Formats: sequence, structure tokens, C-alpha cells
Amino acid sequence: MCISKHSVWEAYKRVKANKGATGVDGQTIKEFEDNLKGNLYKLWNRMSSGSYFFPAVLRVEISKGDGRMRPLGIPTVADRIAQMVVKQYLEPEVEKHFHPDSYGYRPGKSALDAIGKARKRCWQYNWVVDLDIKGFFDNIDHELMMRAVRTHTEEKWILLYIERWLKAPIELQDGSQKYPRKGTPQGGVVSPLLANLFLHYAFDKWMVRTHPDIPFERYADDGVCHCQRLSQAESLKRELQKRMHEVGLELHPEKTRIAYCKDSNRRGSYETVSFDFLGFTFRPRLSRNRSGKYFVNFSPAISKKAQKAICQTIRDWQLPRQTLLDLADIASWINPAVRGWINYYGSYCKSTLIVS
Repeated sequence: MCISKHSVWEAYKRVKANKGATGVDGQTIKEFEDNLKGNLYKLWNRMSSGSYFFPAVLRVEISKGDGRMRPLGIPTVADRIAQMVVKQYLEPEVEKHFHPDSYGYRPGKSALDAIGKARKRCWQYNWVVDLDIKGFFDNIDHELMMRAVRTHTEEKWILLYIERWLKAPIELQDGSQKYPRKGTPQGGVVSPLLANLFLHYAFDKWMVRTHPDIPFERYADDGVCHCQRLSQAESLKRELQKRMHEVGLELHPEKTRIAYCKDSNRRGSYETVSFDFLGFTFRPRLSRNRSGKYFVNFSPAISKKAQKAICQTIRDWQLPRQTLLDLADIASWINPAVRGWINYYGSYCKSTLIVS
């Protein structure tokens, strides 16, 4: 297998920078570094000889903020490095083929880029199909996934390890293990890249081929499609349901809906005039132009769900009880989170963030 030692070293440095929790072996990055040279050599030797097998992925659950839990798969430190090696080889090969309006987990693109593009297109198009794929990461078809990977590489070791990784056992919280027949654990290093590759063929290319007149923004399994007419939006929603069924997926029945981009220039009404996308709520808002005249503008601002999540985080800090810390310590502790909220949610309609 043509895997260089340098690629393993670069993968280790990127994994260390990303930090992350411990996997099933309980080994931290610091403990891995106690015998760094030996551990990296052993990993390179096994990957190069084709004898590396992925250990079980630790299943943990985190709150989604709405009472439901999101399952995550936490690989071991060595496993994350191995996945990063695969990602470093595969990502440049597939990245150049991805659609420009695919924004999730891609170098040089961000969620704010997707929000900005959706904002402009909501001014140009009257209707939106807000789509969400139900349990996307848990339902990716392995055969279709490997077919997509083979389209972009013939490297046997990449195909070997991606297939092994897809079939790696999942260790549950009670210590039992299960072997998945579909899906890719959300939380792995290479998982976002594989998810993008799968939806590149399942959604992006299908949209370009069948609906070239309907622009969209997609961030992982969240997407927004822009239509001029209600009939066009209803037809697209039905076709998307069929398309997702063809590739083994399902649109979320509650989160996938049609919304009317209501503003001062658009007459008529519709039962839904708002939608959420990447932590922002798009809806009609009262705005003022440069001459001081008020008008209704369809624009994004922080969503109520995101506001609740921020408030809960602040409550969890229990600041009134931090009597042993001075103001400088408290500021250095909370400033990174506050700065992140302001930089992200303050990008559009910052006054809503301040009020919240």
C-alpha cells in the first residue's frame, strides 16, 4: 500500500489540533503521545500492509436542544489518525467535483456562506422548499456509498479501509456491540466527507440534471430549494420524496415543508411564511431603508431554538456561584463562546441577538 510516513505524521498533527473525546480504549491524545513514535510507526505499518482493522466506535448521545438526542460515534485516537490519512488522500480528488452550493464541512466554505446565499435567493424567488433528511447519517446505504467512492479513486487501500470502517462495530453505552448494515457514525473524521460525497450523487447532481432552473443551498443533510411558483414547490417536494426513497433515505415529515417568502412586494398569503436553516429563522421582518422609510423584508435572524440553547449554556455556567474566580478569569473563560455567538448569529439582524 502506497502510504507515506509523512501522511501519517500530518494526519496526527491535524487530529491533535482538533482534540476530541476518547474512544472505546479510553486513550487520550496525551497518552497516545507517551509512545508517539512507536504508535505512529505501528499504525503506518499496519495500514501499509493492509492489516489495519478499525476498532469499535463508541456510541454517545448529545442533546439536540428539542428534547431529542443525537447519536455520535467516537473513534479512538489511532482510528481518527487512520481516518485522517484516508481523508487527506480522498478529499482533493472529490472536492473539485462538488457542487458550488454545497457548503457543509468543505474547505473555504461555511454555514454563513450558505445563509448569505439563501438570503439573496429568497429575495429573487417567491417560494422555498425547506428539506431535512430523517436520520441521514444512520441510513446511508453502504453499497451506494462504495459505488460513489469507486467513481473517484482506484486506490485499493482507500476502498479497503472505507469499506472496513463502514462495517466497524458500534459499542453501545451498556458495553454491547452491534454491526451496522447501513449508515456512517456521525462524529468520525472521514464521515462528513463521505456524507457529502453520497449527497453529491443522491441530491446535488440529481437537482442539476432534473431541475436545472431551481437553485439550492445544502449544508450536510439540511437544504433549501428556491422556486418561483407554489405548484413548482409542491411538485419538487413530491419528487424529492421519491428520490430519497430511491437512495434509501427519507425526508423528515415535520421538518420538510414549503414556505412563502412574504415581503412588501409580494401579495397573497400562505400558512407558512418562515423556515429555519442553520440556526437562523427566515421570516418577514420590518426594516428601514437608507431614506428612513419602513418596509417588510424577508431576512434571517437567530432562531428561537438557538436562543434557548444559548440561554441554557449561560445558565449551566452558574456564574453567580463562581465566587473563587475574579472578573478576568471569568472573562477569559466565557469570552470564546460569547465571541463565537456574536460572530455567527450577529452576522444578520444583530439587534435580535442583543435583545435575546
